[in-house]
Amino acid sequence: MNGNSNCGSGTGETVVEIRNLWTVFKSPEGEQVVHRDLDLSIYRGEVLSLVGGSGTGKTVLLRQILGLEHPAKGQVKVLGHPPGRMTATSAAEVGMLFQHGALFSAFSVLDNIAFPLRELKLLPEDLIRDAALVKLQMVGLEPRQATKSPADLSGGMIKRVALARALIMDPPLLLLDEPTAGLDPEAADDFCDLLRSLHRELGLTVVMVTHDLDTLFDLSTRIAVLADQRVIVAGTARDVIAYPHPFIHEYFLGGRGQRAMEALHEGAPSALVAGRPGAGAVPSTER
Repeated sequence: MNGNSNCGSGTGETVVEIRNLWTVFKSPEGEQVVHRDLDLSIYRGEVLSLVGGSGTGKTVLLRQILGLEHPAKGQVKVLGHPPGRMTATSAAEVGMLFQHGALFSAFSVLDNIAFPLRELKLLPEDLIRDAALVKLQMVGLEPRQATKSPADLSGGMIKRVALARALIMDPPLLLLDEPTAGLDPEAADDFCDLLRSLHRELGLTVVMVTHDLDTLFDLSTRIAVLADQRVIVAGTARDVIAYPHPFIHEYFLGGRGQRAMEALHEGAPSALVAGRPGAGAVPSTER
């Protein structure tokens, strides 16, 4: 079975193209196939969220887009070519916010943000510090926070510093792994507001993994569902929810999903729920 998940509205530039991807993990017990002939296209300017049950390889897929892991078979292209191994070019193309921030505990806030630029060894130190300060303020933190260590930061501040580091190279593509995990509801809402603002102002393409339904509905313009070792459907929330599959029914139409949908409908109409002209879910194709 081949998951063909090109969204009907995807007429813009393709930023990430995944074709016939296989992910296989080997163990003493044998091989575990996580992805089998997985297809997915991600288009410029969208916020695409990956959802799926435990073990469906959502974070693995992010790491393959970033170039930290490689599929057993198939092809991943980012902006037209395979993801690099943290070369100057690849570092400038993709930023990643890891689930728990992954800040260096021995570094100050400013040094954490500046780290990718320093590793390139291409810019003078004063420019690197200025760029890091700009990104610090871009994520809503004050310059006086620059000298603090990660141990002195709240969970929300750690997320913001990690986001500033992910954006230090001005990448057009941003990967988010559980961006609101571990945050209280107010901090999660504030972080979603920040992400929405940066997405709009910087023209980012965003790929997000999240289990949080409020975050999913708040930020996504399209949802791709991983199940049965592939992307079974991609589209707006309304289109995805209408797709007949046990995981979709349990995830979106259970108690938590219903509450999140109700909260969303109480606010302004959302393109994610209402759909866009020409948008639609694209199910898998049988072969």
